[in-house]
Amino acid sequence: MTSLASGERRAGIDAAVSQLADLFGDRLSRSPSILDIHGRDESWHGTLPPDAVFFPESTDEVARAVRVCAEHRCPVIPWGAGTSVEGHTAPLHGGVTFDLSGLDRILEVNADDLDCRVGAGVKRKQLERALYDLGLFFPIDPGADATFGGMASTRASGTTAVRYGTFRDAVLGLTVVLADGQVIRTGTRARKSSAGYDLTRLFVGAEGTLGILTEVQLRLWGRPDKIVAAVCPFGSLAGAVETAMEVVQLAIPVARIELLDAAMVDAVNRYSDRSDPVQPTLFFELHGSPGAVAEQTEMLREITASHGGGDFAWSGEQAEREALWHARHHALYASLALRPGCKAFSTDVCVPISRLGDVLPESQADARSEGLLAPIVGHVGDGNFHMILIFDPDDRGERATVERVNERLVERALAAGGTSTGEHGVGFGKIEWVEREHGDAVDVMRRIRRALDPDQILNPGKIFRG
Repeated sequence: MTSLASGERRAGIDAAVSQLADLFGDRLSRSPSILDIHGRDESWHGTLPPDAVFFPESTDEVARAVRVCAEHRCPVIPWGAGTSVEGHTAPLHGGVTFDLSGLDRILEVNADDLDCRVGAGVKRKQLERALYDLGLFFPIDPGADATFGGMASTRASGTTAVRYGTFRDAVLGLTVVLADGQVIRTGTRARKSSAGYDLTRLFVGAEGTLGILTEVQLRLWGRPDKIVAAVCPFGSLAGAVETAMEVVQLAIPVARIELLDAAMVDAVNRYSDRSDPVQPTLFFELHGSPGAVAEQTEMLREITASHGGGDFAWSGEQAEREALWHARHHALYASLALRPGCKAFSTDVCVPISRLGDVLPESQADARSEGLLAPIVGHVGDGNFHMILIFDPDDRGERATVERVNERLVERALAAGGTSTGEHGVGFGKIEWVEREHGDAVDVMRRIRRALDPDQILNPGKIFRG
């Protein structure tokens, strides 16, 4: 990959970097190793280092640095933990990456009101540990130990969305630095409001193209009295999918319902030293009072049995549950381990739950017909699934095949009334699909972006063209 910075922009970048170095000293880094780390993510996209990396420690410092970059029209790329998978943080036009990991303080916890405020650099597990003794938890779990700024910016989701919703549903307000360095605060601690435009939802999912998120006000939940996890194998993929659909349609309040096809179960077994039957499998988790969990358990037994489900393996022990979800969260690495040296083209379409039974098996058959290794894992409770297409990046023919299969997958999802990305976001990897999905509405997005960032310095080249 090659930076697209023009000669004029290059001069501005150099001037901004020099001025930032004068202002912030060694917290503005041009070390090759630091630049390399900030030029890649977890995706198959290549490495593209920024011109410099800035490590701010407060909202005020972010604002001061943005004003310098705005003066010189230098691109600004926000960076959290580097766990995104669609090139969100690639400096396509050069510029300065703002590593927000130093904004890592939990600023307040209001236990009585079930909310908290955290710096953008706070990570999910850090907050989990801080809340545990208070009997509280934050349920949105995208798998990676991502930062809250990054999760808000990509509108993250994950395994618990079927019960607790996505990150969009958990954000009460934000502190945002705009493209001119102005700092604004959106939302309040109130659970609802009819006052003005909903700017919070505008910035959630904007991937750093409208402003840099420095603080996030979050909803919290009480920790359930009882948590039980279960694994159930099925004789067919169709039986597993039909079970997931029925569980959702009957409004059984499962906290997680994850589908792994046989290929993914095999990969996870090898990588995480498990011994689950190599069959299509559903992972469940139930939250609630002991009585409610017992009732949900019996309902799940009846539904799974009616669709060819095998024996359940149940566990209420925390260590066993954590091991189960640790294995699930490492599905990407488990898939990559099947072909060492290869890359993963990770898809993440989402469709209405009633269409899952058509789209998922058709997509699996399509990948197989092309001879691809393509394990599937899905948050099927909300119609979202990932096909992890493993390919040799040096084999042009194989990469072309992967891209064709992905194209057909997305077209299948859109035709079913779904979306090209249920949780990964757009970055620059899914720009084509966003434009197909939203049509003329993309022009409205462009106008909003130009109004807030007329010089296009905030993460340019992401979400849509122009």
